Amino acid sequence: MSLSLDDIAFLQSDVGRGYLEQYATVDVSDKNTLSLVTDLRKTLTLEEASAILTTVRLRQKAVDKFPRYADQFLFTDDSLQQASDDTIRQYRAQLCRGQSVLDVCCSIGSDALAFAEAGCEVIGLDIDPVRVAIAEHNANVMGVSARFDVRDVTQASFDKIDVVFYDPARRKSDGNRIFDVEQYIPPLSLVHNFYADEIAVKLSPAVDLAQLESYGGQVEFISVNGDLKEAVLWLKRGTLAPIATLLCDDDVFQLSNEDEAEVDIADPRGWLFEPDPSVLRAGLVQHLAQELNATMLDETIAYLTMDARVETVWGRYWQILDWMPFNLKKLKRYLVERNVGHVTVKKRGFPMSPDEVIRKLKLKKGEESRVLVMTRLRGEPIVLICADL
Repeated sequence: MSLSLDDIAFLQSDVGRGYLEQYATVDVSDKNTLSLVTDLRKTLTLEEASAILTTVRLRQKAVDKFPRYADQFLFTDDSLQQASDDTIRQYRAQLCRGQSVLDVCCSIGSDALAFAEAGCEVIGLDIDPVRVAIAEHNANVMGVSARFDVRDVTQASFDKIDVVFYDPARRKSDGNRIFDVEQYIPPLSLVHNFYADEIAVKLSPAVDLAQLESYGGQVEFISVNGDLKEAVLWLKRGTLAPIATLLCDDDVFQLSNEDEAEVDIADPRGWLFEPDPSVLRAGLVQHLAQELNATMLDETIAYLTMDARVETVWGRYWQILDWMPFNLKKLKRYLVERNVGHVTVKKRGFPMSPDEVIRKLKLKKGEESRVLVMTRLRGEPIVLICADL
């Protein structure tokens, strides 16, 4: 269900707030919808009952992204899905601290409010009056000052400002992802209308970098605790190599390098290292390998190996106990002989799925466990047998 302006007015009323508080911790999953609607319909219209259940569901889903305000904010399903992780919003807001910010396609105001909380003078624009009304509601909840206007940004003219933050829709109305940046809604080319000292555009982390070449700037790939979340195109940074940013335990780590890097291809060594996905998307695997004194197994596979473990935030380690060219029968015999009855399977550049490997191994007995990493060495399939840490 999509909220209307009348729904928002009801949810903000004393009656609406009372029901939201009453149902805040209720199990509102689909299996309970009929009974909950029946109960609410004793005193509310169908539209009011639906608005209550929709909002409670979205608030329960929003806890991870909005840990401080999920129980008071209003949302739409699409806007909640598209909202940045709270850690990223705070990080980005600090980069713009104290400046004037125009949030183009501001939706329900999640980024705009983070900017405002960081002391920015903020104006948010969106074509949808419902989302603008929700943004105003959320600003009141936070007690921050930000102005929101209903505007068709494709037809608007823009005054000079310090920072433009542009967050176009990257999904169609049917929910399917949009991969072409010129098919974003509005398209990426709208940035040519902006007049600012800095322009930041939120992109899909799967963006094709070739589509951005004509724009210049720098692409930043951002992960939070090892989970790749989004990409941002910073248009005023000049033509620079992509940058990997890792937000972890209140710290910010960054990796970049404009120089070419060459890394040896070699047999597996004592430790297997899987780089953070932001490093992969930024094309910095070889640069990280040099820092860690590591080698690669295959020029197309983003696994590194090294003799000694080097402490770093930029990925995960597994201790390599053994390795062999992939042969299912030999692998099974190897595991059975070592009393291995349980395996976790990882893969990169390998045709079989982890479930298929486990199913075909048919391990039934054994008290030991191992991590099997199915990958390639110089183009040939191998399996790394690693300790189950």
